[in-house]
Amino acid sequence: MLKTIIITGSTDGIGKLAAIKLASEGHTIYIHGRNEAKVNAVIAEIITISNNQNIKGLVADFSDLKAVSVMAEQVKKEIAKVDVLINNAGVFKSKTTRNKNGLDVRMVVNYLAPYVLTNAILPSLKQAESPRIINLSSAAQATVSESVLFGKKSVSENDSYAQSKLALTMWSYYLAQHEPTINVIAVNPGSLLNTKMVKEAFDHHWSPAEKGGSILVDLACSENYKNDSGKYFDNDKGEVKGQFSMAHEDTYDEAKVEKLVGLTALLLSEL
Repeated sequence: MLKTIIITGSTDGIGKLAAIKLASEGHTIYIHGRNEAKVNAVIAEIITISNNQNIKGLVADFSDLKAVSVMAEQVKKEIAKVDVLINNAGVFKSKTTRNKNGLDVRMVVNYLAPYVLTNAILPSLKQAESPRIINLSSAAQATVSESVLFGKKSVSENDSYAQSKLALTMWSYYLAQHEPTINVIAVNPGSLLNTKMVKEAFDHHWSPAEKGGSILVDLACSENYKNDSGKYFDNDKGEVKGQFSMAHEDTYDEAKVEKLVGLTALLLSEL
């Protein structure tokens, strides 16, 4: 069955690779990026490659949560039904370490932006017969500090990135529990894939980007994963491709998860 799929951060890297493959299968794809010209160029490229005209664009800077909210309103107005949301947009290295609200830019882009977007468009997802949300986690996960979440303490890029990815993973678990009609899966697409973000951060890679793109396609559409909501898929495990595994222990600590979600709601209410 053909689906309507939104992939954030899909103008390059594994998001773009997944978009090309899904478009080639005939799905309606919404490309997202922060630069309108680049979004339009990628749309044209994917239409040419896939011979699929149903490729559309969404533009928002995910370091700006107001822009994320505006994009969410656009989605609600223009897309009656969203079958799959792939929260792929992410940042490791950045020219600016904080956004205009004084929050760590990695925490904003990697966790708060998908949190805001997803919660805003839940009604559109619930219109689908079997909706899915795929959240891009990482092998790097570290206990979330309230002071880092609220922008009151600065830590290293590695630490804030790992905290942001654990926050996203914990919230994925929470969302799966509280939205039983939606299949929510967190995924580590693979460590040190050959992407622009990894090159900028580490200047070397372990695996081809296609490894990550392929698992996003599988998790988004394969019937094999229709009953796996609330789980964490680790694409570093397994022989041919990854497997479901245990995330950081905080993911399964109900008190810590509830606290994180409560603090997140408080933080967003103060912006």
